[in-house]
Amino acid sequence: MNDTGNACGSEDLGGYVLVRVSGEVDLSWSQQVRDAILAALGRGGVGVELSQVGYIDSSGIAALVEGFQRARSTNKRFGLIAASKPVLAVLQLARLDKVFPMFAGVDEARVA
Repeated sequence: MNDTGNACGSEDLGGYVLVRVSGEVDLSWSQQVRDAILAALGRGGVGVELSQVGYIDSSGIAALVEGFQRARSTNKRFGLIAASKPVLAVLQLARLDKVFPMFAGVDEARVA
């Protein structure tokens, strides 16, 4: 965790890795989120839990897109879980809510 309340942790759920992100995902911090997502993809399918993200900019969206593309190229599952209202608004504006697999909760994402 850093001074702005940003946190990014992962939990292995047996072949599926949950990456929990919180805080503000902007240019100053999106690289750490990207690194966490790509590292998690090395361990299995990935769900990125975004319910505690209060702000995301284009660099944060780029980190999610890169994770999604990497997952597709390696035939792994990837999804966004419980996107907060601010994150959902940005995804909808960019029409990425139709691109990313999106789930209400972890259990739903794991079985998809």
